[in-house]
Amino acid sequence: MIRSKFAQLSLKNKFFFSILIVILLISGTIALLARWILISGLTQELEMRGTAIAHSVATRGTEYILENDTDHLLNVLFDEKQLNERRNLVAYIYVEGKNGKILSHTFTTPFPKRLKGVNPVTERVEKSVEVVPLGEHEAYDIAVPIKEGIYQIGTVHVGLSKAHIDNLVGKLRAMFLGFISAVIIITFWVSHRLTKYIADPVMTLTKISDDLSRGNFSSSDLMNTEEQIACPAFHDTDLPCWHFDEQRAGSKAGARPHRCKKCAFYNEPSDGDEVQQLTTSFRNMVWSIRLYRRRLQESESTYRSLFRSGPDPIFVVDVLTQQLVDANPRTEEIYGYSREELVGMRYSVLGEEHAKECFEYFNNDDLCAEAMKSARVVHLRNGNIPMYVNVTACLISYRTRPAIIVATTDVTDLVEKDAQLIQASKMKSLGEMSTGVAHELNQPLNAIRMGSDFLTMVHEQGIEIPQEQYVQVITEISTQVDRASDIINTLRSFGRKADLLLEDVNLNEPVGSVVSLLSRQFLIEDVHIVTELDPALPYITAQHNKLQQVLLNLVINARDAIVERNEDGADVRGRILIRTEYDDEGVSVSVEDNGTGIPDHVAEKVFEPFFTTKATGQGMGLGLAISYGIVREYGGELNIQSAVGDGTCFTVRFPRQEVALAAN
Repeated sequence: MIRSKFAQLSLKNKFFFSILIVILLISGTIALLARWILISGLTQELEMRGTAIAHSVATRGTEYILENDTDHLLNVLFDEKQLNERRNLVAYIYVEGKNGKILSHTFTTPFPKRLKGVNPVTERVEKSVEVVPLGEHEAYDIAVPIKEGIYQIGTVHVGLSKAHIDNLVGKLRAMFLGFISAVIIITFWVSHRLTKYIADPVMTLTKISDDLSRGNFSSSDLMNTEEQIACPAFHDTDLPCWHFDEQRAGSKAGARPHRCKKCAFYNEPSDGDEVQQLTTSFRNMVWSIRLYRRRLQESESTYRSLFRSGPDPIFVVDVLTQQLVDANPRTEEIYGYSREELVGMRYSVLGEEHAKECFEYFNNDDLCAEAMKSARVVHLRNGNIPMYVNVTACLISYRTRPAIIVATTDVTDLVEKDAQLIQASKMKSLGEMSTGVAHELNQPLNAIRMGSDFLTMVHEQGIEIPQEQYVQVITEISTQVDRASDIINTLRSFGRKADLLLEDVNLNEPVGSVVSLLSRQFLIEDVHIVTELDPALPYITAQHNKLQQVLLNLVINARDAIVERNEDGADVRGRILIRTEYDDEGVSVSVEDNGTGIPDHVAEKVFEPFFTTKATGQGMGLGLAISYGIVREYGGELNIQSAVGDGTCFTVRFPRQEVALAAN
């Protein structure tokens, strides 16, 4: 009922009554709080004064009580009572002996019998306060024990006039209530004048707002439309207007917003009149909205044009439903679906793993979040045909709902060409190792031949041999067969084309494969491979076959550097140290040699394609470039430390997985 009546009031009356009610409520609350604070605070302060007087009497009168000198004790009591302004506050002071006898008091009449024995104090109490009757009035009796050492020899009673305290409180209350009343009267008058002054301009602004709600941004009450249509920023949305684009003035180095000699629409708010300032600001706001609407329309048109004509597939994915809500024509060509099939399809159908990562990345609906970029993600064409794409995703607001705009680039051909290049490099490395591999295979084959010849001879000549010797020969032949099989399997694994899918890899495994393949070959050139492998390495996400290629390139380059140093006249024993380790930041493998070393100006270029320091025909300059690309593909780093004459150390570092440690 009250709410409906209030809603029917005019703005002037609403403003007036609202201010008045609020002021009355605030004033009443302040008055009640102030009364409580004044009374309790003043009473407590006066009690503290009375206690101080009692302690002073107890301190000064102890000697006289012990000597039973009541005359001097009486002088002490009157000195304390009559001091300065205390004569009106302190009604009485008297000293009571240990046995209850009144030793001295300040009454000019016989000691009142009502006070005798009231408000007793024990040795364990520092003070006691009690309201006691005093004639026709009352007093606050403050009792403090008088002690000599640990013994109580008497009690001091100080009476504070309750009538005097009530009088002080009454004066303060009257003064405060008078102030509150004056504030209410002044506020009443000001609110009455203020509501009358504000009502008319606000009604005008209300009419203008109503026009704006209907889409009329050219209200005659607000602006001179003909004058402001001449604004150059309205016709040229690329023009950086000093008012409209002032917040972006520093976005480009040296860029300055355009400022007309006379601004067509923006007026500085005038000083003093807040209502006029509101009208001016409202006018400026409306013109800014007009510019925003025009620029928004152009921006939307540009976005739609880019979206439709983009050379790469672009999807719009609803964050809440995880379904595609829009797709450009290029998606139909690349993915093989029609737009009708794509709209409403779950994004996970195109790439389940990436969809999961994408929604986890944008789970906080933060439109300011950085774009998510993913390289070589597996997506599925119509018919579950896999392809590789580079993906860029960012969070947007699409039709008032959070969404993700996803742009993909088909890199399947590029991935296949990279794989072909890596495979060609591996075949070249296998060709370089062919002589060593043949020598490596000859050793187990010779051992097998010797064992078989021995057994043939024993059989033909009918020679009986001990069972232990027979078993030993058979075991040795089996061991050499296993050795030859391991060499062949390692070569087959290395020569096999790498899969495109990632896997969990322990760095010690590709290191072991490369060492088993090359260690015996390098011994022919007096180059020794030494390993220091951490048995508890965490897994990394990579491909075993490609990591073999990286390590093979680094180890062969280390061998070449050692051989080159010996050819230059240095007689050193070649040593290649392969070390694996890990810390909180990641897993690393280093290949260190004692070869010629690399000058600084060469070290800056070693990862460039086709850069080589070897003679023509001995290298294409692709080994380190391919290795660098593989390492970066798995999110790793390949660093080099070298000094001429002291050797070189290549360090490969990969981010570690947090799930589990590799088996020993």
